[in-house]
Amino acid sequence: MTSNLSPIDKAKYVAAKRAVDYVEDGMKVGLGTGSTAAWMVKCLGELVRDDGLNVTGVATSRRTAELAAQVGVPIVSLDEAKWLDLTIDGADEYDANLNLIKGGGGALLQEKIVATASDQMIVIADLSKQVDTLGAFPMPIEVIPFGWQTTKALVEETLVNLDVLGRSSSLRMNNDTPFVTDEGNFILDLHLRRIGNARQLSLVVNQIPGVVENGLFIDICDVVVIGNGDGSVEVRDINNGTVEHEQIDVLENDNLFVDIAD
Repeated sequence: MTSNLSPIDKAKYVAAKRAVDYVEDGMKVGLGTGSTAAWMVKCLGELVRDDGLNVTGVATSRRTAELAAQVGVPIVSLDEAKWLDLTIDGADEYDANLNLIKGGGGALLQEKIVATASDQMIVIADLSKQVDTLGAFPMPIEVIPFGWQTTKALVEETLVNLDVLGRSSSLRMNNDTPFVTDEGNFILDLHLRRIGNARQLSLVVNQIPGVVENGLFIDICDVVVIGNGDGSVEVRDINNGTVEHEQIDVLENDNLFVDIAD
């Protein structure tokens, strides 16, 4: 029930609820991965179930696809959808230009493919994800398992010549074994602390053999919806240059707030 939501969960929920206002009947929508995106999928499922919204989703991970199935959102592959009207996803960091670091949930490759195959990307987040300069959150890169230690060494060597404060990296683990993405790859987390030139970093890192993709989303996000624990939201539209503030009604709803695994 909403009365039991923590302030951070309430912030995620109101951001998600406001973001699904962008979804119109008949749209094809990219569905992000992570705790905030999970709230969005639940909100979308409520609209499908209660309001008869006709929408087709493209999931960015297996766990998002599973959640969508639980709440009644139809899912197709990106190849079937071909192009999307919009994608709604979370972020680990965002700056004033709506550049992002994503991939904390390990789905950065599919998230970036889906987001760039969309007319519009909307990010849902809370104020804790806002930064002046990207880099405090470790920047993930997806690498193929073959020769990953060599790839790691090449990445760290390359970082010496880039505008970052930290140059160490670590293999993401799942208990005692390497974390494996939906595509069967590993993730290296780069502990950069501050990224001076995100565009340059993205381009250079992606040239390193063994690197599949990085978690920097540059010039991809169009709108960020920022939720707050008091139920208010701020909507920033980078293309229109607008900032709007709204209050979201948070009603107790047994259907939406049941314990569905994220």
